[in-house]
Amino acid sequence: MKAPHVKILDRYITRKFLGTFIFMTLIAVAIVVIFDLSEKIDKFVKNGATIHEIVFDYYGGFIPWIVNTFSPLLVFLSAIFFTSKMAQNSEIVAILSGGISFQRLMAPYMFSAAVICALSLLLGLYIIPPANQKRLDFENKYIKTQLIAADNMRNIHYQIAPGEFVYVEQFSRWANTAYRFTLERIENDRIVSKLSAESAAWDSTFGGWRLKNWYIRDFYGDSEMVRTGKQLDTVINLSVVDFYRRKNVVASLSERDLNELIAVQKMRGDALVQNSLIEKNTRIATPFSAFVLTIIAVSLSSRKKRGGLGLNIGIGLLLSFIYILFMRFSEMFVHTGMLPPVVAIWVPNIVFAVVALILYRIAPK
Repeated sequence: MKAPHVKILDRYITRKFLGTFIFMTLIAVAIVVIFDLSEKIDKFVKNGATIHEIVFDYYGGFIPWIVNTFSPLLVFLSAIFFTSKMAQNSEIVAILSGGISFQRLMAPYMFSAAVICALSLLLGLYIIPPANQKRLDFENKYIKTQLIAADNMRNIHYQIAPGEFVYVEQFSRWANTAYRFTLERIENDRIVSKLSAESAAWDSTFGGWRLKNWYIRDFYGDSEMVRTGKQLDTVINLSVVDFYRRKNVVASLSERDLNELIAVQKMRGDALVQNSLIEKNTRIATPFSAFVLTIIAVSLSSRKKRGGLGLNIGIGLLLSFIYILFMRFSEMFVHTGMLPPVVAIWVPNIVFAVVALILYRIAPK
């Protein structure tokens, strides 16, 4: 006899949860877009951006990125808001008095969280990366005057292939030239060849480097052969783009391209591999936070409180910002080498999952 009523309750909670989430998302997007547009409109006009480019290229990528970034906050506030209203109207009490357990009450919440998690995964893995490519291209054309060069422009080390290592004492982004350029080839832990040049300038006509005042030392056991010259054109597995890689370029890569970039960066010993690993793990960890934050939100707001709706929303905002701050703070553990990226990025979910479990066990009492 209870089954029809339970199904009605499931539809009611699911509709309320997802409806509130969509409503809050639209409000958040509208506020962020208004502030962002007011801040950048002068640059849009000054640099000649068209309406089509602003709407589709820039905000077409900016809006999905904002929605996914703040989805934990929006999920938490949505669950807190409408559950608090149900508690204040004594609907929660009536549901529990009707013989439905608190655990069964959580079922439609978890279903709604699963829908939001799936949507977030879809955005993060398939929709946002290509949209971000257009957004970043737009920013480089109309907002930023140039690409951001690699942070360390001196003493740059790369492994460009197994057994092949490049060292550059200084790279000039204005001249696209590497100074004190060295290429070493190592086999069986021994140097077999060392190419050194006073400078290596990038030549886009053949997609390689033009070396000036170079010399090559080839090692054969205990002997060596030296060759020198004024100019030498060479093509190696290193291009000028590697010196201009933006930290946020990983946000525009598909999952397959991101994995390939990580493999190359690991081989080369590129410090930016940490940003790539953070991006890879964040794309998975953020969507699954919907389950954890939903449990916390319902456990906190299912009981009628003297402070009412305002108190619950205040608590929700505080915990949401703590979670987002925790996620950003955990990235520091990656850059300092204290934790591997897969652990550091999942730490906020793990910690909040423990909190959720405690609150979930207390809530029915």
